[in-house]
Amino acid sequence: MTFAHPLYLLLLLLLLPLAAWYIWKRNVWTAKIMFSSLEAFRSLKRSPMEYLRHLPFVLRLLTMVCVILAIARPQRSDSWRNHSTEGIDIVMALDISSSMLAEDLKPNRLEAAKRVATEFVNNRPNDNVALVAFSGQSFTQCPLTINHAELINLMTGLKSGMIEDGTAIGSGLATAINRLRDSQAKSKVIILLTDGSNNRGEIAPVTAGEMAQTFGIRVYTIGVGTQGEAPYPFKTPYGIQYQNVPVEIDEATLQRISDVTGGQYFRAVDNKSLRAIYEEIDQLEKTKILVQEFSKKEELYHWFILAALLLLMAEVALRNTVFKSIP
Repeated sequence: MTFAHPLYLLLLLLLLPLAAWYIWKRNVWTAKIMFSSLEAFRSLKRSPMEYLRHLPFVLRLLTMVCVILAIARPQRSDSWRNHSTEGIDIVMALDISSSMLAEDLKPNRLEAAKRVATEFVNNRPNDNVALVAFSGQSFTQCPLTINHAELINLMTGLKSGMIEDGTAIGSGLATAINRLRDSQAKSKVIILLTDGSNNRGEIAPVTAGEMAQTFGIRVYTIGVGTQGEAPYPFKTPYGIQYQNVPVEIDEATLQRISDVTGGQYFRAVDNKSLRAIYEEIDQLEKTKILVQEFSKKEELYHWFILAALLLLMAEVALRNTVFKSIP
């Protein structure tokens, strides 16, 4: 509830001196009868009317409160919104080659990438999202869907070694493009994450980037891996042994792909920077929402006027019946 003229509510402060005047009047102007002793009256029970003797004054105060509120014109607003949402079609192309098991990100690159990608998907409730995985070959793990719970479940199941090892960036990008080729969305985006250089596949990464440009698809590329060397777990007859291996990311190619398509290239060296990259992409590709607001105000002052009349009638009735006093 709102008020059309809220400044009139300051009149309520005038009720404080009125109440003070009433208390002072009762103590000073009320007639008194002096008795030498009250012993004869101690055994008498107090009448309920004694506790209610201030009720007429309380009713008068409430009457004045209702009148002031009515003057301030209370209103109730009924509002609603119409949302027109333009979703974005997004394909996440994820490298699942064996090098993604390096542990410069925790617990390793692949698991860190899946966790951050899951958070990204959960923040995009209005978008169709697909999942493509690649290493030596590429495949679609999940087509474009608004069912993000199923997408995340399929993403969780991705593991290194599911297909032939290697890094076919061009093939992975081409498969992602194929998912978006027939999309009618005004905004089409691919997020490609890899930790290496293209060494497999029949499609060159830059050629795939030019294909994406032809279909109006922006490609955000992410190179994941620390600078220098990273600990990698090798299986040996004596268990898992760790050895530092060089981190080799073809940043020039990834940068070229993003430049050609109007996207951006990012480098993630740890979990924190990877999460920050996805947050930045989330801001760059915000869903467009057109909101139309409608509101209707309903006047409520007549209810307060009615309450004031009822309270005034009750006060007059009580003052002339049960609380009638003889001057």
